[in-house]
Amino acid sequence: MKNRKSWFRMWKILSFAFSMFLQVYWYRIRKKSAVEWDVLWEKLGRQFRQTLFELEGVLIKVGQFISIRKDLLPSSFVDQIQDLVDQVPPSPWEEIKYVLENEWGNSIENVLLSIETKAVASASIGEVYRGRLKDGTNVAIKVQRPSIPSLMRTDFRSLAIIIWFAHHFAPVPKGFINFKMLFKELKYVIEKELDFKKELETIHHFRDRFESYQQLTIPNIYPDISTSQVLVMEWIDGVRITDIDFLETSQINREELAQRLIRIFLPQWLEAGIFHADPHARNVLVKSDGTIVLLDFGMVGEISRKDANNFQHLIQAILLKNFAQAAEALKDLGFLLPGANLKIIENLLKEILTLDLNQVKEMDLFAVKKEMNDMLKLLPIQVPTRFIFLGRSFITIEGMLLTINPNNEILDIIKPAFADWLKQGNSNNWKFILQWMNALPIFKIFHSVQDLIETPQRLLAQKETLQQREFYFSIYENQKKHTLLLSVLGFIGIFSGMYLQYHVLSKVSGGLIVISSIVYIVSSWRQRKWLKFMDRNIKRG
Repeated sequence: MKNRKSWFRMWKILSFAFSMFLQVYWYRIRKKSAVEWDVLWEKLGRQFRQTLFELEGVLIKVGQFISIRKDLLPSSFVDQIQDLVDQVPPSPWEEIKYVLENEWGNSIENVLLSIETKAVASASIGEVYRGRLKDGTNVAIKVQRPSIPSLMRTDFRSLAIIIWFAHHFAPVPKGFINFKMLFKELKYVIEKELDFKKELETIHHFRDRFESYQQLTIPNIYPDISTSQVLVMEWIDGVRITDIDFLETSQINREELAQRLIRIFLPQWLEAGIFHADPHARNVLVKSDGTIVLLDFGMVGEISRKDANNFQHLIQAILLKNFAQAAEALKDLGFLLPGANLKIIENLLKEILTLDLNQVKEMDLFAVKKEMNDMLKLLPIQVPTRFIFLGRSFITIEGMLLTINPNNEILDIIKPAFADWLKQGNSNNWKFILQWMNALPIFKIFHSVQDLIETPQRLLAQKETLQQREFYFSIYENQKKHTLLLSVLGFIGIFSGMYLQYHVLSKVSGGLIVISSIVYIVSSWRQRKWLKFMDRNIKRG
């Protein structure tokens, strides 16, 4: 029975994915307009969202992961899953009880004084119950949903098939999206969140890191009764930090609250180490005395010392206008896909950072931004997930700050905390960078022109080269896809001939497979030869 459910689940995932591929191919073959493409992606986004809700489990996390990769997917698709809520009906209590007793190797009565059998929160991976220890301490008990391990195996098998198919047959230039890396990151993020011991270690880290912070509470944990599927934490009462009525009733100074919040998160974004990657309003609470409470450390990002150093090298290279070094820094940070042409990136950076401000005033800003977005999609750039998480963390906190303290601009809220951060620790490199930034006129208007990445004539030439590359690439790709289709028809013909005992059909179909295979090999060889030719031309340019 369980195997039948797994196969049905896999069939549903794969059938939706391949249906989506077929619709996209059909639109490409018929050369639909941009408006029609937007309608299609919007429809596919709604269908994807509905499929996630029907299947639940790990797929909800997959949807949330995809929703933050707006750099890879059309906006009209991502918009449909942007606010994907991680909330599903709780499991039957008997199943939760079995997980608890199996993990503890003991009956619940021998571990706890009491536990409420109704979940206080229920998400795709875990459910939270309120209980009391033998000494009367109130605790929150996070339990992994019983079906998750088997669902994870089925879902990742399905995703592996989809990623393999996308890598070989998706209608995008090879090397411009690293599907294998995307799947590896997705699997790593979800598996890490499934292991509650990882979250336990993260909570330890954050408690130690922010031990000296005033009016900040991070739950205490009970490692003796916590496992990879059960996490027992201190119960802390609080309300969402964005509950304005509660802030007013409790007479909490909202300007001071905003300052405390940014001082908690700013070091996480600027220093090497881990940061809270999912700080939405359900995970950031406030007590009546203004104390901030941080919860749910299952999803975190990490900025290594190497990342921090490479980022500073990138900034310094940009300030010194050493564009070759800046391209190398982007490569070291993982923004460039394997085999990316550094000369293209170097030329693009030169265009970005040599703006003629008199020309900027005459530009149609929205048109320029759209042109640049279109161009960037043609480049071999894929933002690593850790930086996507970093941006998501910042944007979420930014929204909270503006809700708490709407009368102040976000920069006015951040400035005092940033100035204090610079005075602390070893931040000489950042001071050097800030001095250079203040000395360069372009950085004084950086926030108003950061999306303007071109001087028109030179950008046009760059874009034409990339578009020509994609156009010819598509021709070769279409030849390969047609031969692949002929091979599929050939195999169908062979099996049909064998089944009907019509040997002529089998022989003709076999010949069709041989011919299509030869054409496929020749097209692949010509495609590789042409790409090398284009790369040499770009380098000479």
